[in-house]
Amino acid sequence: MNSYRYDRYDSYPPDEPAISPWLIRLPILLFSGVVLLLLLLTIIAAYFQIQFRDRIVPNVSAYGLDLSGMTVSEAAAALDQRFQLDNSRVFIIRDSGADNQYWQFTAGDLGVTFDSQATAEQAMQVGHADNPMIDIVDQVLTWLNGKAIQPVITYDQNIALEHLNRIAESINSLPTDASFSINGTNVTITPGSLGRTVDVMGTLSRLDAAILNPNQSTDIPLAIRETPPIVANVDEAARRAQIALSGPIMLVADDGNGNPLGPWTASVEQIAALLRVGTIRADDGSIRYEVTVNTGAFQPYLENLARGLIIAPQNGRFHFNDDTRQLEIIQASRSGRTLNVAQTIANMETAIFSPTNRTAPMAFDYQLPPYHDSVTAAELGITELVSQGTSFYAGSTRARIDNIIMAAARFDGLIIAPGEIFSFNQHVGDISPEAGYVQSAVIYGGRTIQGVGGGVCQVSTTAFRAAFYGGFPIVERYAHSYRVGYYERADPEGVGMDAAIYTPDLDFRFLNDTDYHLLIETSVFPATNSIQFRFYSTNPGRQVVKQGPEIRDIQPSLPVRYEVNPEFSPGQELQVDWGAEGAYVEVTRIILDMAGNEIDREIFAAQYQPWGSIVQVAPGDSRAG
Repeated sequence: MNSYRYDRYDSYPPDEPAISPWLIRLPILLFSGVVLLLLLLTIIAAYFQIQFRDRIVPNVSAYGLDLSGMTVSEAAAALDQRFQLDNSRVFIIRDSGADNQYWQFTAGDLGVTFDSQATAEQAMQVGHADNPMIDIVDQVLTWLNGKAIQPVITYDQNIALEHLNRIAESINSLPTDASFSINGTNVTITPGSLGRTVDVMGTLSRLDAAILNPNQSTDIPLAIRETPPIVANVDEAARRAQIALSGPIMLVADDGNGNPLGPWTASVEQIAALLRVGTIRADDGSIRYEVTVNTGAFQPYLENLARGLIIAPQNGRFHFNDDTRQLEIIQASRSGRTLNVAQTIANMETAIFSPTNRTAPMAFDYQLPPYHDSVTAAELGITELVSQGTSFYAGSTRARIDNIIMAAARFDGLIIAPGEIFSFNQHVGDISPEAGYVQSAVIYGGRTIQGVGGGVCQVSTTAFRAAFYGGFPIVERYAHSYRVGYYERADPEGVGMDAAIYTPDLDFRFLNDTDYHLLIETSVFPATNSIQFRFYSTNPGRQVVKQGPEIRDIQPSLPVRYEVNPEFSPGQELQVDWGAEGAYVEVTRIILDMAGNEIDREIFAAQYQPWGSIVQVAPGDSRAG
């Protein structure tokens, strides 16, 4: 049997360390301390619960009063003593309008009461929920943070509402529209006002907040709704009416030459009768007044006045410059005008509503004449001298020469349009002393007498000769009753080339049958005792040849006739008419084209009556029959 033996060289394992006794003691001590602490807290809590079982816990307040440790009855008494809300607190309800009205009420007037008992009971309920754990937590938090109890305040809103309704009845008002009236020439203004309505429920809400919050102001503004009037302001319209009636207006014009006409006046009373007041509604629903004037009432008056203010357009008069081939103004043109009634009425309306300028100028529409100052020869087709006519007045009296000069001037610078018929009577105008003509010998009633305008027929005769040689169609022409010596003595044209006129019955007329305007120039040459018409235009391509005169059926002049002039002395006599042979005369005008081909032929016939000399003698002369 094997055996095992330890020897001294064998080794043993080392000893294990010993466990510390504090490791066991410390947990026991810690547990014991917690137990003791909880026991102490329990004792304290139990003491607190016993101590404040019937009292309000610390740090509870109401209405700023510390109720700690008080019983419900003590707290109610303290609150009653400190706060007498229904008697001492005053509420002011204020209208911030222009009159700044206000109404003062105590809390009691408004039906407000303070329930101190209920407030104290609410304070007692803090930390007294009959749940120990909850009560302890609530009490601790209250002690640390404090707790303010909302006071229990009650009031009868119906009482407050009655007061507010009475206030509203005294304030509520409808808006008033502004207005104005015109009485004669006076303007009266009635201002408008806002409508004001008390928002009773809105004001009640503000009152509630003030009653329930002791820190809020007791000055309570009324809640007001303002309603603007439909017509808020009439100042502008009234001012416009006042301006219209501030004075008369004057209507002015001139005669076209800068000389004033008028003025014509519309009185304040007339303006007042024409004022009209209307209303205009804006997009926002508001209404404003508009003051206008019935200026249409002026229209019939202006239309009647307009006839005397019309100025016919007056063509310029020109000479043709043979060197520059341009027109030169010898008499400026003048624009025509007619009264613009509508614009004149507008000017009157402007003056009526102007505070400073009460004068209304008449408005005119101006018409530029066809032959204005800026017209050119090229525009009119006036390029050359196309014909001329001349006659001689040697032996004429001064009066006859003056009449010739005056009548000839009426045609100088005149322009005849293409297709227009020239009328001598139209352009010579009124042959009267008022027009500047004087008495001279004229043929009337079968004899030569003294009449106004003697010599004018020499002008028409000269015009006829220019038209004859221009190839213009003669529309109307009358020969004299007898052969006139002025047109035969020293006159190369000879008999048959005259044209008599007698306004308004006998006229001399010709047609401008070309496509070009015709410019007439006239001249009187005293050195040669002659008068001349010159026609400037563009030759349409024709030549004029005169044949004649051919004289037939010559009749001797009548015997001399003697007439008594009561103003003559014995032996005094004066020849006032000269005898002339009667005859039938023809002058032929042949019109050729530029190649010499005949394109027209016309005979101008004249039947001249025999004429006898007339001599005036003194009364008692045996020769007077």
